[in-house]
Amino acid sequence: MTLTPAQKDSYAENGFLTGLEVFDQSEVARIRQQIETLEARHAAGAGGYDLNQFFRVNGQLVIPLLADLARTPAILDQVSEILGPDLLVWSVELFIKEPGTQSVVSWHQDLTYWGMGETDEELTAWVALSDVSVKAGCMRFIPGSHKGRIVDHADTFDQDNLLSRGQEIAGVNETDAVHGPLAPGQMSFHHGRCFHASGPNQSDDRRIGLAIRYVTPSVKQADSGRDYAMLVRGKDNERGWINVAGPSRLFAAEDLALYREVLTHQSAALAAGATEDVGMYSGGTA
Repeated sequence: MTLTPAQKDSYAENGFLTGLEVFDQSEVARIRQQIETLEARHAAGAGGYDLNQFFRVNGQLVIPLLADLARTPAILDQVSEILGPDLLVWSVELFIKEPGTQSVVSWHQDLTYWGMGETDEELTAWVALSDVSVKAGCMRFIPGSHKGRIVDHADTFDQDNLLSRGQEIAGVNETDAVHGPLAPGQMSFHHGRCFHASGPNQSDDRRIGLAIRYVTPSVKQADSGRDYAMLVRGKDNERGWINVAGPSRLFAAEDLALYREVLTHQSAALAAGATEDVGMYSGGTA
């Protein structure tokens, strides 16, 4: 799968792109069943972390399904149209909103606490594994906001906010926002400086989204030295990342040890300046 010139121009101008095709209905159903089987059988998690910890932070290190999804050719083909032939995965996350709940994601920029600076050499591929309609709380974007710098965010630590610190940008004009609904199996891209948010799930079904954070080898972790990433296409000739292979099996002891190591390393940047404990990046039980 490739992007058209118009789609690439739209991403460059607006900082996001929606409605990209990835999985058919049978593939989405299979993936969703695998995720919900994990929830049913492994809710307690492993290694002192509950399953939600792995779903929300670096799940690709310990859950083969998430690592395999990040290597999906139909995703990589389209990401390569924006970032080029050499791709690494920094993180894979699941954003799940139960029906009728108040869980939200406030207005924010992804790059705020990642320690990668103002780079353009990254994007998030966000894949809908259920119907992600406006009613279900799809993402909203502010077109062109990626052309500015990283702005100040306030930490709210709101229990209904799915972000680790409940971080939010104040004063965003909602009338400028563009909704990005996705059918099951569709995908959107967004730039790490693009203002984006999502509302509560007011539908009758779970709202399940898979967020894959792709970077190029040229991206550098400025705040805490070399960070960890999984090479999924091409080469890493720059050697600016500690390359990881992905999990050998579900919750393998060696992979859990690496998970703890990565979490400890990343916590300095991801929890920098927080006035309260950022639980998912504390390096201990979440």
